[in-house]
Amino acid sequence: MLVELTMHTTPPHLSGKSPIDGIRILALLPDHWRKNLRQANGEIIIRVETDDDITTTQIQETVTEVLTDPAISHWRLRACHTLPPGSDPDSGPASPASPASPGG
Repeated sequence: MLVELTMHTTPPHLSGKSPIDGIRILALLPDHWRKNLRQANGEIIIRVETDDDITTTQIQETVTEVLTDPAISHWRLRACHTLPPGSDPDSGPASPASPASPGG
């Protein structure tokens, strides 16, 4: 499954450290996920490709748990957008994000 995750900061935190935070988030996501930091300017957008049978709900739960780390706890998952099969996880502009929703 290929998904695009969009995260935003919670007030009163500024997003000035988003490139560093983006790298921290990448490091905390499961090692077996293929990850690509797409954007770290204001919002953080990460594309994740999983090889196992995982649902978007499970991905959202994992990311939400990762974001409890004190170094990045000011970030919240805003969207988990499933990309169509065959999409290249490493190329193309980040797509518009849709609201995170259960299921998948």
